[in-house]
Amino acid sequence: MARGSDRAVATRRATVATAMLLAVVSLAASPGGRQARQLAPPDPDAEAAAIAQIVTAAEVAAWGRAHEDVHALLVAARMLDEVRTRPQSGDEPFLTAEALLQEVERMAGGDPAIRAEILRLRTQEKGVRASAFGPGPIVLVRRVRARETFGFEIEARPNEVLRVAAIGDGDTNIDLVLRDRAGTVLCSDSSMDHYPVCTIVRPRGGPLRIEVVNRGSVWSRVQILTN
Repeated sequence: MARGSDRAVATRRATVATAMLLAVVSLAASPGGRQARQLAPPDPDAEAAAIAQIVTAAEVAAWGRAHEDVHALLVAARMLDEVRTRPQSGDEPFLTAEALLQEVERMAGGDPAIRAEILRLRTQEKGVRASAFGPGPIVLVRRVRARETFGFEIEARPNEVLRVAAIGDGDTNIDLVLRDRAGTVLCSDSSMDHYPVCTIVRPRGGPLRIEVVNRGSVWSRVQILTN
């Protein structure tokens, strides 16, 4: 189930490209950047879908920083704003809609249109739109030292999609491994990036070990998501 293949990388890039294209269309079609929102019907795998959207937002934000594109960061903020999460103990999440809006403020200067969109995102009604993703994924933030592996166990529910993501702060390469109780690797994402994802289905459920690996030479905050 490794995702380090060329096909996985191509799929991820296609996902980001699609998100960017849809965002550009929605911004162009809506006055002042407003987008007509329609909720999708509830999905039994809603929390897993929420994790996929958060990871895509992280990639869109990374693209926006690399290209100094405030519109891309706004798109990423809008994507994160749609997802409710359940933070656990540890540091506060660092990949949030508000954090991205603060980046946009610094990049945009006094642009009135960008300022108006920031204000709209900060003041719009929340909660109702997030219902399509259910309660939202669990978020755990940890500081992982250089070349350290941070591991913990979870209980996988039977016959449900389990999706796990580990989003680093961008300073170093982060890998992700899922193992069963016997230590067998069920999924491994060793792509050369800082937002690995693993997705599996376990018919019997049961305990699994999640391992987040910092491959770099500096410590990194890692935002770990699981449904």
